[in-house]
Amino acid sequence: MIFLSLSRKIDPQNNFILTASTIFRLFRLFQVFSFSKLTNLFLLYSSFYLSYLRGKAIHWGMPWSISVEPTTSCNLSCPECPSGLKKFSRPTGTMSFENFKTIIDKQYKYLIWLILYFQGEPYLNPHFFEFVRYAKKKNIFTTTSTNGHYLSKTLARKTAESGLDQLIISLDGMDAETYKKYRIGGNFDKVMDGIRNLVEAKKNAKVNHPYLIIQFLVFKSNEHQIKEVKRLKKELGVDKVELKTAQFYEFEKGKEMMTSLSPFSRYEKTESGQYKIKNRLKNRCLRMWQSSVITWDGDLVPCCFDKNAKHQFGNLISTDFKTIKTNEEYKAFRQQILKDRSQIEICRNCSE
Repeated sequence: MIFLSLSRKIDPQNNFILTASTIFRLFRLFQVFSFSKLTNLFLLYSSFYLSYLRGKAIHWGMPWSISVEPTTSCNLSCPECPSGLKKFSRPTGTMSFENFKTIIDKQYKYLIWLILYFQGEPYLNPHFFEFVRYAKKKNIFTTTSTNGHYLSKTLARKTAESGLDQLIISLDGMDAETYKKYRIGGNFDKVMDGIRNLVEAKKNAKVNHPYLIIQFLVFKSNEHQIKEVKRLKKELGVDKVELKTAQFYEFEKGKEMMTSLSPFSRYEKTESGQYKIKNRLKNRCLRMWQSSVITWDGDLVPCCFDKNAKHQFGNLISTDFKTIKTNEEYKAFRQQILKDRSQIEICRNCSE
């Protein structure tokens, strides 16, 4: 249960193979466990299932996973991304190393998994590698997601040397023409070179980290390349190729880029011609118990679907999670999920 995905990924033909990197990743995850972390997991999941059965929200324990936002800045202009569109309704900026340390110092005793990503391109934060190294010192599994434009030979080497456990590289096309239909402002060849640089850096450093995942958002423009992208695992020597469904804003009338392949779409067309999300939106959400998202300036929000941080429950720089989780706003939000999740705007487009 601890390895539940934090985003909607579908690949029915992606078989699990015990490569050296896969074994290392499992070993690394095993290393981060402690008695206090296992006890915390028991408290978290017990309170979640008890809350679901009773219909009354209680929250024991602390999040075992958090997402920390290094920056809101991005070099691309992807049309379904607030960072790309530069259309945030919240303050934008970059997290300092001191604030990152403050957050980690408050949470590390319970943390198993740290995601160094929310919005923006993580490699644009000048302290990114310091973040990774500090989290490693605190015995936390570290992962991030990048658009792959900042993996020169030098930065690829630094990535391998930093000890980063897992890296997701977005590659939404198998040629320059297809790639730029969504990754506007991007350079397909540069991303491919970056992938090769990282594979080479791992070999030169004789390490199995980071576990390297190529993530392929399925759109109408690239759905014909699904078989082709799967071959990259063998051709480039990456650890995994992952197909992911795309999220769209204002999807009700459909979108040009929506894939026609049902298994790879979050949405379906109704008899009226409108679109709706396939998710039945059951009145429960494990994310609200097991994980949290922290913006670049320390605000704690419920999950990665709250991209504009409309639901700010507190600030982890000025206070601590134990205080935040018991405030009235947070308690009311969890209770609303159990009562009628469809009434929460960010939940209506959620794949959880």
